[in-house]
Amino acid sequence: MKSNKLALLAFTLSSFLSTGLMADDVDSSFVLKRIQERGVINMGHRESSVPFSYIGKDGKPEGYSIDLCYKIIDRIKEVTGKKDLKIKYVPVTSQTRIALMSNGTIDIECGSTTNNLTRQNQVDYLPITFITGAKIVSKKGSGINKIEDLEGKVLGLPLGSNTEKIIRGIAKKKGLKIRYVMSKDHPQAWLNLQSGRIDAYTADGVLLYGLISKAKKPDDFQVSKEFMSYDPYGIMVPHDDSTYRRLGTVVLADMMRSGEILKVYDKWFNPGPTGINMPISDKLKMAFEIQALPH
Repeated sequence: MKSNKLALLAFTLSSFLSTGLMADDVDSSFVLKRIQERGVINMGHRESSVPFSYIGKDGKPEGYSIDLCYKIIDRIKEVTGKKDLKIKYVPVTSQTRIALMSNGTIDIECGSTTNNLTRQNQVDYLPITFITGAKIVSKKGSGINKIEDLEGKVLGLPLGSNTEKIIRGIAKKKGLKIRYVMSKDHPQAWLNLQSGRIDAYTADGVLLYGLISKAKKPDDFQVSKEFMSYDPYGIMVPHDDSTYRRLGTVVLADMMRSGEILKVYDKWFNPGPTGINMPISDKLKMAFEIQALPH
């Protein structure tokens, strides 16, 4: 029994040292403290952001962002001393995720959320885990290859997303007359596109490829070539808790330095279980190298 206690003490101490956290630091983090007190971490997740965060065949969230969050949660278990920490899965959408993080409903958001300066007024982010940009998906033969081709047509937009703001801005600047149909999530927009209610849909390119990979007839759809925005994805965490944010940053930096994050990337993209075959871009690989901060 004594040897088991010593082993647990050594394990806990090593986890504190690996993150630079000590017991007093855990108490100073309002997020870690509430997680420790209730024995539960509330994970916000998307239900259809393939391959980042979506509902798998077993009915549970899975994906690239989910796997990264599990690594962070493993470290949270260590520093809080809660090896039996439970995970409560909380579905979020593009319009609810910020509010649910701000009001304390979720402790971490594992999806496909763009890190931008406006959102940083309300939430914080961990290091960049993916880089993409807005593109357009349409049916082949539609003649829609760029935003100018949407003149006089109907475009679906994800409600409350960074993409919505960007596309509206570009269309206004170019003087394009486009009618918009808002969707609460990607599956709703995909149904609109398949049924002909909209002529095209705009979202982050990688998400569009994810939607196509799950379609009954993937060859019926096309994605525009040029990015219309730059969108760096990051795992969202509550605002104004530097201790909690640093814990997640250390976990991801360690994974970037060791190359473990590349293995997680390959699991989901080369090719992933959803059929997406997307080798890592030079930009993302460099982002990993830059963010792999030394201890």
